[in-house]
Amino acid sequence: MTAASPPEILRAPLVVEFPFTRSLGPVQSAFLTGLREGVVLGVRAADGKVMVPPVEYDPVTAEEIRDLVEVSATGTVTTWAWNGSPRPNQPLDTPFAWVLVRLDGADTALLHALDAPGPEAVATGMRVRVRWAAERTGAITDIACFEPAGDGTPEGAHAAPHSGEFTDAVTGIVAAARLDYSYSPGRAQTAYIAGLSEQKTIGERCPSCHKVYVPPRGACPTCGVATTDRVEVGPAGTVTTYCIVNIKAKNLDIEVPYVYAHIALDGAGLALHGRIGGIPYDQVRMGLRVEPVWTEGGRYPDHYRPTGEPDADYDVYKELI
Repeated sequence: MTAASPPEILRAPLVVEFPFTRSLGPVQSAFLTGLREGVVLGVRAADGKVMVPPVEYDPVTAEEIRDLVEVSATGTVTTWAWNGSPRPNQPLDTPFAWVLVRLDGADTALLHALDAPGPEAVATGMRVRVRWAAERTGAITDIACFEPAGDGTPEGAHAAPHSGEFTDAVTGIVAAARLDYSYSPGRAQTAYIAGLSEQKTIGERCPSCHKVYVPPRGACPTCGVATTDRVEVGPAGTVTTYCIVNIKAKNLDIEVPYVYAHIALDGAGLALHGRIGGIPYDQVRMGLRVEPVWTEGGRYPDHYRPTGEPDADYDVYKELI
């Protein structure tokens, strides 16, 4: 069967995020604890250059370095880019400039935000100073942002030795890693998803090898040619292999143990996965014939259940395992 083309390509916003927990070595611990105390620390490398933010190993010799120094909270913009549309959780919620600032006494630049009324107020070479956060906890956000320091701010090197010792040092941090993006499944999978809304499974056939891909990929990965011939497969299929799940997943209201299986729908050239229900988990087997069970308003089959047909012969599905 040839399916009708979907009216439009689907798109949806997606978010991937997780908390990243890491422990701190002596250099990073001193740097972040110093920020909490309103002190900016760098580290002196083997060639005498002061690096801010500090690193734990010399970028040239790869040797461990711990020669901490205190630098100034004022510095010079070395380069910048205007951010007219701040994203959530960025340093400022109004338009600002991303700047690289070489603090007085440092030889490398620190990336942070500069609070400025507009791009016309930002220039390479301008003098800036740290604006400290009202509440500091030992994180890079203790520097709320940079702000213009004015033409009258003197420029002088300031790199005094520092022990790196503080009371109640910060020894670990939790950083929230987050990625926001807009996902489009493309032409082929849009048709597949549209078919599921009508309780149909739509694949695409390769014009060269004639394999039917479900879900479709838009092109045959073996032959490298576009797949445009849409065909409906299933609804019944054959279990090719399976696993028994004994650990309950968060936010998934299914009692363990249960079975997830690869299912080769009739007419498909490869198997897709689905949960097996309507049968005790220890009776699921390779070759079991199954059919989809849809819930009202469901966007895909809730699970697959036995059809009552005799098991498929191994030779029929062995190439799909």
